[in-house]
Amino acid sequence: MVHVLSSRVLLRPSDPERSRAFYGTALGLEIYREFGTGPERGTVYFLGGGFLEVSGRATDPATGTLQLWLQVADAAAAHQELLAHGVEVLRPPVKEPWGLVEMWIADPDGHRIVLTEVPADHPLRYRP
Repeated sequence: MVHVLSSRVLLRPSDPERSRAFYGTALGLEIYREFGTGPERGTVYFLGGGFLEVSGRATDPATGTLQLWLQVADAAAAHQELLAHGVEVLRPPVKEPWGLVEMWIADPDGHRIVLTEVPADHPLRYRP
């Protein structure tokens, strides 16, 4: 059995500085650690229960196989903050039939990110 102690998503952007600005400034993710030097240095961000590492440089275009799911406390507030930072919102917050509030954005390389709010009365939070 594999005993996982920690985890992180590794992201190889086409433009590392642009991606660091997106994740660090526009999304406001806090930095866990940085390593290396130069434009392709690594930055690891806190990502809830895991980490997101932005390092290196991609030479191939992004594919639709990587999507990030981020839970936020307030999707409407996140929507306003992201618009203020110039982030393109692919779909504004919508309450889905399954009860979650979801909005979609994309990072500078086109990786899709869903920001999800779990309402207080949703079964994920509340058990009668």
